[in-house]
Amino acid sequence: MANQGGNNIKLGVFVLAGLFVLILSFYMIGKNHNLFGSDFRIKARFSNLNGLMEGNNVLFAGIQAGTVKSIELINDTTIEVTLLIDNKVRSYIHKNAVAAIGTEGLMGNKIVNILPSKTISPKVEEGDLLAAQKMVNTDEMLQTLSKTNNNIAIISDAIKGTVLRINSSALLDLLNDKSIGVSLKSSLKNINKATANANEITYGLNNMVTQIKKGKGGAGVLLSDTAFAGNLQDAVLKIKLASGNANKLTLQLNSLVGNLNQELIHGKGPLNTLLRDSVMANNLKGSMDNIQKGTDGFNQNMEALKHNFLFRGYFKNLEKAQKKKNAVSQ
Repeated sequence: MANQGGNNIKLGVFVLAGLFVLILSFYMIGKNHNLFGSDFRIKARFSNLNGLMEGNNVLFAGIQAGTVKSIELINDTTIEVTLLIDNKVRSYIHKNAVAAIGTEGLMGNKIVNILPSKTISPKVEEGDLLAAQKMVNTDEMLQTLSKTNNNIAIISDAIKGTVLRINSSALLDLLNDKSIGVSLKSSLKNINKATANANEITYGLNNMVTQIKKGKGGAGVLLSDTAFAGNLQDAVLKIKLASGNANKLTLQLNSLVGNLNQELIHGKGPLNTLLRDSVMANNLKGSMDNIQKGTDGFNQNMEALKHNFLFRGYFKNLEKAQKKKNAVSQ
């Protein structure tokens, strides 16, 4: 009986020890303590936890690294979250790492993602405060999506009204008219031809300008030959001098004509007498008639002398000498 009582006492002590260890394990698990390894704490501050609670998982580069130890409200805009991190991951986390609140899967529990940085930085230490990345809230996303849907609905109504106005306008008939397309095509061809002609004209003008710059052609000679320009300037000066002399001569002729008019009208010289005295004009006319009659008589006398036997030989010799002279000259 004594041995059985001692065994019962030993069994009771063993059961109580096991219950104590089990309760302690549940307590440690409930308090997010690592039962078989050492832990260290780091902190992060957020403005909104988006449903994050104590005990949620902490991931580092997608690997399980610890749990959320505690959540403390600092003020109305800042919430401090203490992360209990496995000491095995400590050597991989640096001070410039960023903490961000995420979700396990599409609709899973909230988690804290520790995102490593590409820049070099010292390793994290106990109690360090990590920088926090602002995450987009689901409610904010839904509100933005609702605004976007409203805007799309407004735009859709506007497009619908525009399409209805186009269907009821003459523009659609204009677009559906095949003859307009043919005419437009022909017009475009004509525009292309006109453009080609304009290009040819431009090319020709460029060649002409180039030749003129090089002194080729009449225009090039006129514009580039300095000697020709000097000769042209001298010719212009001479033309100006000739024009001045012509003007002077015209003035002198006008003066002479004016003097003649004055002489004819008011003068008393022989010219005025010859032109204006009718008696002298008749006498002069009579004298001219007498001279004409005397000339005619002289011609008749000369013909009579040619036929006279005394002077006939002389005139024949004179005629022969004249013919020889004409023959030599020919």
